Amino acid sequence: MTVRRVLAVVSYIVLSMAIAYPWHLIWFHDAYQAMGAVTRPEPNVPLGMLSMLMQGLVIAYLYPFYYRGGNPIVEGIKFSMIVGLVVYSVMGPATAAKFDINPISTFLAYHTTFQVLQYLITGIALGAIFGRMQSLPSMAREDT
Repeated sequence: MTVRRVLAVVSYIVLSMAIAYPWHLIWFHDAYQAMGAVTRPEPNVPLGMLSMLMQGLVIAYLYPFYYRGGNPIVEGIKFSMIVGLVVYSVMGPATAAKFDINPISTFLAYHTTFQVLQYLITGIALGAIFGRMQSLPSMAREDT
């Protein structure tokens, strides 16, 4: 794994945790609990960290195949939002469909806002880390 990929994974985990911890465990914890979106008395932090590690590894691996030039920050945000939409589909509507969360519209509003912020910020970092990669074939760019 290249230095850029390691930095991308670490930045994804650190930035996601910096946003997720206060969002879910401080600012909106009581609201999520009242809606039924939080049922554990204590979160399983190692499992959450594993989830972020897996997401970060996938993002860091796939981004060099996606980037074709242009403003690296804009491209990082666009790619991150695409990946974020996939994650959101599982974490937002699918969660509300499986669990007794009410009101669903409030849960989705909070969760959508959180994930847009998460993937906006991590996308900026992704673009900054990879910067302007040379216009080389995908496999050649892997070593950047």
